[in-house]
Amino acid sequence: MQKKKVLLLATGGTIACTHSQEGLAPGLSGAGILKLLPELQEDFTIESRDILNLDSSNIQPEEWQFMAERVTEALPDYDGIIITHGTDTMAYTASALSYMLQNLSKPVVLTGAQIPIGQMFTDAKRNLQTAFAAVNAGLSGVMVAFDDKIMGGCRAVKVRTMGFDAFESISAPYIGKIYADGVHLEHSRAGEEAAAPFELKNKLCTDVFLLKLIPGTKPEIFDSLLALGYRGIVIEAFGAGGTHFERRNLLPKLKKLTDHGVSIAVCSQCLYEKSDLSLYEVGRKLLDCGVIPGRDMTTEAIVTKMMWALGQTEDPAEVKEIFARNYCGEVS
Repeated sequence: MQKKKVLLLATGGTIACTHSQEGLAPGLSGAGILKLLPELQEDFTIESRDILNLDSSNIQPEEWQFMAERVTEALPDYDGIIITHGTDTMAYTASALSYMLQNLSKPVVLTGAQIPIGQMFTDAKRNLQTAFAAVNAGLSGVMVAFDDKIMGGCRAVKVRTMGFDAFESISAPYIGKIYADGVHLEHSRAGEEAAAPFELKNKLCTDVFLLKLIPGTKPEIFDSLLALGYRGIVIEAFGAGGTHFERRNLLPKLKKLTDHGVSIAVCSQCLYEKSDLSLYEVGRKLLDCGVIPGRDMTTEAIVTKMMWALGQTEDPAEVKEIFARNYCGEVS
């Protein structure tokens, strides 16, 4: 049986960190990472490219676009692509790539580590093995592989800062899990043909702001966001999707924003389950202001979808239409 050909794109992150005078910093190349996993060469033909060398806190929308371009260039020549990435913003990158790499028929798997690959107790080797297992299983789409689990790229969220089980698939089943007898696919798209030809659509608008409401948020904050030129706002509201309108009434300011062509999406501060703006009066008043329901999307998925949607169109009505569509499993 012919070995699958895999490209490792290294971008830095904890997995590649070494000690420096100012603390841990990315320093190990992709080839250096692979050298510590010689057993993978038995089952795969592997090449590596160092495309970035950053702590993931410094990976921003411009880097997402750059990664999407590098993946697009490599796709015809490989059976799968693995991206090593810092964990802190990996969920944002995975979500953004999920929208930009349209109609993928091959796997693009992001992984990283909580402990550098060269240190004792590292989880890096296991996470990389899980990523290669996802490629070997014939899956398609953007995924995150971590802690013996494979999850959709737009459903992964980092939920722990120190634990090896740092990522969870939020409000969606895992694609697969690793057991002693191999990969168990639980919610798989293995072998599925893409609905349309692959297309790179990596235009983004970075004029997007995320606001987490607290009791007592001042309405005037929205005047500031309008003055700063934001075109999209994501609001993490309370519970199923509510905001206060007594004493400090936020609704007139939200209506002013939508009247000025600003797209506003509302999701829940709760990590699990969906928001439903039609359930309570506080949510229905939000709908009357013209906001977009976030339903069960993760914060990372909704923020990057807003950036991506505004990169495709300047028409708020078309942004709403984009949010109504499920592109990559980001919404149930």
